[in-house]
Amino acid sequence: MIKVFLPCTDQADTLESVVALTACPLVSGVEVLDTNHESLTSTKMMKKIAELAKGSTYILLYTKYNTLVPGYFALERMVHIAEDTGAGLLYADHYTVAEGKQKNSPVIDYQFGSLRDDFDFGSVLFFRTDLFCKAVAEMDKDYKTAGLYDVRLRISRMAPVVHINEYLYQDVENDNRKSGEKIFDYVDPRNRASQLEKEEACTDHLKAVGGYLEPVFEPIDFDKGDFEVEASVIIPVRNRVRTIRDALNSALSQEAPFKFNVIVIDNHSTDGTTEAIEEFKGDPRVIHIRPERTDLGIGGCWNMGIEDRRCGKFAIQLDSDDVYSGPDTLKKIVDAFYNLKCGMVVGTYMLTDLDKNPIPPGVIDHKEWTPENGRNNALRINGFGAPRAFYTPLVRKIHIPNTSYGEDYAVGLAVSRKHQIGRIYDVLYCCRRWEDNSDAALDIEKMNRNNLYKDRIRTWELEARIAQNKANKA
Repeated sequence: MIKVFLPCTDQADTLESVVALTACPLVSGVEVLDTNHESLTSTKMMKKIAELAKGSTYILLYTKYNTLVPGYFALERMVHIAEDTGAGLLYADHYTVAEGKQKNSPVIDYQFGSLRDDFDFGSVLFFRTDLFCKAVAEMDKDYKTAGLYDVRLRISRMAPVVHINEYLYQDVENDNRKSGEKIFDYVDPRNRASQLEKEEACTDHLKAVGGYLEPVFEPIDFDKGDFEVEASVIIPVRNRVRTIRDALNSALSQEAPFKFNVIVIDNHSTDGTTEAIEEFKGDPRVIHIRPERTDLGIGGCWNMGIEDRRCGKFAIQLDSDDVYSGPDTLKKIVDAFYNLKCGMVVGTYMLTDLDKNPIPPGVIDHKEWTPENGRNNALRINGFGAPRAFYTPLVRKIHIPNTSYGEDYAVGLAVSRKHQIGRIYDVLYCCRRWEDNSDAALDIEKMNRNNLYKDRIRTWELEARIAQNKANKA
């Protein structure tokens, strides 16, 4: 009933996996795939798996290069749930062994908007063979790395993708980096060729489900509203006494041919941050807001800054950990608004330490973004980049979600649904990484909550785009 596929790995690991898997009477055979000459995730490998799986009911694909230990009656459980749900693809919670210790590795539910190519299914993918073969037969592009991504998107259009909230197997985790070291993998320039492939596969999927947006944008009228200053730097902050002075000095040192101010929303700091901000009260450009509300996340602080009557025509991001890379950042961003006639501008940043020394992977420029397809590809990637800047009347209309994760991504998607987003590929910003970054060392439960929320944002946005396309055709 089940045909198992394992990547070529250490002989002892492979043998151990084969012995464990064939102990289940439902397994009809195990194929060891030669991944020395062909990527496990390529289109060619998907076609090879489809050919070898003929005659089976299910395909179990293991994607790690170490020992797989199925749980007690785990494969029987997968078959049972597959039959009950009609799932085209199943995946499960599991255990991982890291540094000799077993730990829980729960994963999250798949949603309509779960379009990230790095969605964590775990290392075991359980497919219905007939749907897998149908998806492969429909594939008309030869991807070197995006074949598996293409297959799962196609299967998601045919049948449910089901998460089994049970711990059904054990594998080994060799990547023991902290969360803050992993989050930039998807924008590492070394992975650009793979990212372009996955963008193409995702774009085809959006067209198939009716969520693709043509490169037609609503114009922006920059004459709306009466603003005292042209631009405002928005800095939400809580307990960043070590870095807030750097951020403020960076903002105040900007050289621009227009008036600007710096709006700091101090969200009940208790570590001396408030007093550090007060050191700048002699500069009339600094507006220190101390909210009475106690329910504000980063997005809520942004809304408070943007809604303030003193906010400028353009609201420009500066995180309290970070600094601008030079004195011309504001000027370049405002110029881009007028030259590109866009509702949002995103710059390029450099990953650095606190002393602004570059750290890997260095410059993050999102060069995969194109004016024609950027807003479609935005549903696949995990962020827009930095610094981000908004035309204030537009973002006042949209409002930023009152969360402390994904709020900027949500508003970027909403802006891009109708309006162009401009890009600047000069480095404008130093994204400073240190041990107190909010995403430096998240546990798996917090990472799952964050990823589940971002997928929910994608789902809402994709549904809105499909509705918009239907309305435009009516």
